[in-house]
Amino acid sequence: MMRFAALASVLCLAMPAAIRAEEVDQPVVVELFTSQGCASCPPADALMHKLVEREDVLALAFHVDYWDYIGWKDVFADPTYTQRQKDYARAMGRNMVHTPQMIVMGQEDVHAADPLKVGDAIKRHQTGAQPVALDLTATAAGVEISVQARGALPKGALRVDVVRFTPLRRVSISRGELAGRTMAYANIVEDWQQIAEWDGQEDLNLTVPLPGDQSLAVLVQEAGSGPIIAAAQLK
Repeated sequence: MMRFAALASVLCLAMPAAIRAEEVDQPVVVELFTSQGCASCPPADALMHKLVEREDVLALAFHVDYWDYIGWKDVFADPTYTQRQKDYARAMGRNMVHTPQMIVMGQEDVHAADPLKVGDAIKRHQTGAQPVALDLTATAAGVEISVQARGALPKGALRVDVVRFTPLRRVSISRGELAGRTMAYANIVEDWQQIAEWDGQEDLNLTVPLPGDQSLAVLVQEAGSGPIIAAAQLK
């Protein structure tokens, strides 16, 4: 059984040759929860610039809003991203959230400003099986997404999410804990939507609008903020 958001349309045709993001050697997803109102976050924000250079990593920065009260409203913050972090905390049996925080493949909480620990966590998740083949193709009609089971899947429905993000933005901060600094941020998430629910019984083919000036990635994740089992970025 599959449910689709309004922006998705079912495709039954074979995928045309075009610009593609292949399912082979899928990237390790690293999510950074950060804020422009957090004095401890700049080292983690700087590490993001290193991570986005890696072909084997999909690094995404989710800006949260719970530090906005200090005096500077994060221009990228969204309560939806704060809720995503809280959902991860709940899934991991925790009662509190903090910044900066990195979550690797929806499973592992790692010290966000420690390059060695982040690198070790990425290595641990590179060795896992890839039970889902995920393919993205950019065409004139939009981004065509193909999802196929190629191994044992977890029980229950999986969510298929589209993430749109901006590769680089600079922000001059005039108030709050980082007042007077101009910060460069990498892979800033600006839109995150579930577009389908998939049980793996059939191949899933759908299309979404092209991302325009933004970049686009697709995640396949267990419901309830569980592990991410597949990811691809449109190149």
